[in-house]
Amino acid sequence: MTLKETINADILIAMKAKDQIGLRALRAIKSAILLAETAEGNTGELNPEQEMKLLVKQAKQRKDSIEQFSLNGRSDLAQAEAEELEVIEKYLPKAMSEEELTSTLKELILNSGATGPSDFGKVMGIASKALAGKADGKVISQVLKALLE
Repeated sequence: MTLKETINADILIAMKAKDQIGLRALRAIKSAILLAETAEGNTGELNPEQEMKLLVKQAKQRKDSIEQFSLNGRSDLAQAEAEELEVIEKYLPKAMSEEELTSTLKELILNSGATGPSDFGKVMGIASKALAGKADGKVISQVLKALLE
């Protein structure tokens, strides 16, 4: 079952349950999927990697919005974004722990033949693809920098 099919089924469930928060978040995901499918140069259906990127982007947008709303004293808007983020995170894989991330990055460093900080870009590209949706890019970057030094 594709992400689009899952979201459509969950929208029906949320409508029947009168879950306004879930419905709002699910409709945002569905809208993003439709936009991605009809974007110039796309063939239609999204592959699992594209779906994951889309979900990660949606979650990141919510996190950034929460931060901005909180800084500007708009706790009501921050709360609404946090509720949507909670729904979106249900579709993302479980986030890696710091230990899991470190061991995975050490393995990627060994496999890529990286020797120091100058190889950061090379390893970061590999790590971003391998850990998409499993860890935040900022966290990956911080841990990778520490390991390469």
